[in-house]
Amino acid sequence: MPVISFLLFVFISSFTPGPNNIMAMAMAHRGLKRTVKFSIGVGSGFFVITLLCCSFFNLLLASVMPVIELPLTLLGVGYMLYLAYKILTSKNTGESRENEDGNLFITGALLQFVNPKGILFSITLVGTFIAPYYASHLSYFLFSVLLGVTGFLSTFTWSLFGSILQKVIMRYRRPFNFTMAVLLVYSAFSILVK
Repeated sequence: MPVISFLLFVFISSFTPGPNNIMAMAMAHRGLKRTVKFSIGVGSGFFVITLLCCSFFNLLLASVMPVIELPLTLLGVGYMLYLAYKILTSKNTGESRENEDGNLFITGALLQFVNPKGILFSITLVGTFIAPYYASHLSYFLFSVLLGVTGFLSTFTWSLFGSILQKVIMRYRRPFNFTMAVLLVYSAFSILVK
């Protein structure tokens, strides 16, 4: 396996702006501890998606992807537009409701199942870098763990920056929310345009 190419692909795809990272930064007003739940959810969801792509569905997904790509893309774009709307219309009362915090893990994990960028990333990564070189279920599991941890680290890094910049974000909350919503809308439409 070309290790340098693999690591560059994983790093660039994981740490550049996308739905997960934009959401993590936008949620930073909740505080870093609370946003960790979202980051763990993203990592867990990405682990499951990658494990499914690696171990069970790589060949199946490659054959049915042309059929499910459009509905999956539309579902993912719709969900991303909904998240952009929620960011744009969110109001800060200075306190965070606990029931919202409990849903951060679920939100992060479920986002992976409607994130066409993440699913296509997994299929590409598995088909290009993992399946041609490894055949054991243990290696697939270990790669999935590595990619889940990478997903957690990328969203946590964006959460950390959002938390560090929290005073600035709170001061310019409306323009920040608008910018994050626009970036999320851009991400959604960039998936459509390819």
